[in-house]
Parts: sequence; structure tokens; C-alpha cells
Amino acid sequence: MKKAFLRKNIWLKLASFILAIALWFFVVLSGRSGIFMDIPLMYINAPHEFEVVDFPKTLSVNIEGQERLIKSLKQNEINAVIDLSSAKEGKSFYTVTHENIKLPKTLEVTSIEPQTIGITLEKQLRKTVPVQPAVVGVPERGFVIFEIKVAPETVMIEGPKSIISKINNIKTEPIDIAGLNHSLQYKVKLNMSNSSVKTDEQKVDVNIFVNRIK
Repeated sequence: MKKAFLRKNIWLKLASFILAIALWFFVVLSGRSGIFMDIPLMYINAPHEFEVVDFPKTLSVNIEGQERLIKSLKQNEINAVIDLSSAKEGKSFYTVTHENIKLPKTLEVTSIEPQTIGITLEKQLRKTVPVQPAVVGVPERGFVIFEIKVAPETVMIEGPKSIISKINNIKTEPIDIAGLNHSLQYKVKLNMSNSSVKTDEQKVDVNIFVNRIK
């Protein structure tokens, strides 16, 4: 009886089963959406004696998921992480996979571009260089600058060897002395225009001494 029941209307049962599966896929996939995003690349565990000097900052990914989740996705919720713990000096190439992408579990990455990135590491260099005050303008008529003192006179800088080796001094931000008629002390920031260069000082004291012309 049981076998007979199973065989009865088998095509109808099979059609119902297929319809149920199709309905399930429709429910699951309905409301899904996709979006292309440029996401930041983060580099971790670089050997302390090396500096990352040439590297891509972003890559493009296609993200899919429920439309409401895609719309609420924030830029800071997704990034790509590259582990540089085994990196060597020079240029290395890394394959970016789904495992490198950090994003909410309810979403998935369906494409990554580019899938291979090149990164260049250089040894770090430290050296001491003099501070050069960047003075602009002229004192009031009848006055002259007779001495400029900087404290500290030198600073330690650190960064990629190819950059640090070419630096002979560090300038301050511009000091405007237009119309100056008495000695003054300025607290001035160093002009660190290259983000790869680091220093042990952020500001210096610049003493500008003026005299009246006799």
C-alpha cells in the first residue's frame, strides 16, 4: 500500500517538488542587488626595518546581497587587508582573494579588480639634518635682521632610503616678517610635505633679532 501510494500521481508530485524548489530560489534571490565599489587597501605586519613606498591604495570589487543591506552598506565596513609579514625588499606581487576582503557576512564579493597587485618595500634610513627657517617678507623700513636662531638646530628624520638620502635639510613653514620692527620668537611647524618622511620634532622655536639701522 505504501509503495502504491508513492507511485500514485508521481508526475504530479515531481512537478510540485520542482515548483517548491523554484519558489525557494525566487524567495531567496528576490530583492538581491549588486554594486561596484572602490575599497581601501590596508597593509599589515610589514617588517619593521622596511617601509612600503610603492603600493595601490584601492581596488574595485563587485558586492552582491539583499538590496536593503547593499543600500545601508557604509564605506568603513569593507576593506581589503594584505599581510606583509613575509615580504622582502624590492617589488613583490600579491594575489587578492575573497579571504582578503573584510565585509559584513550577509554580503558577498563576486569579483575583484585587479586580482594581482604589486608592492615595493625599501629599507628605512635615519639621519640628522639641519632645520632651515623659511623667512618671507622684509622688516619695516629702517630695520634689518642681524641674527636668526633655531632651536633645536637639527632634527632626526626617518623614512625610505631612496627619499631620506636626498634630503639635506628640513624647512619650516613660511614665517612672514613683513613690517617687523622688533625681535620676536616664533613657534613654527616643520614643513613635512612628504608623508613618507617622519621626524622626532613637530615644531621648532625660531628667534628673529632685528636692529634699527643707524
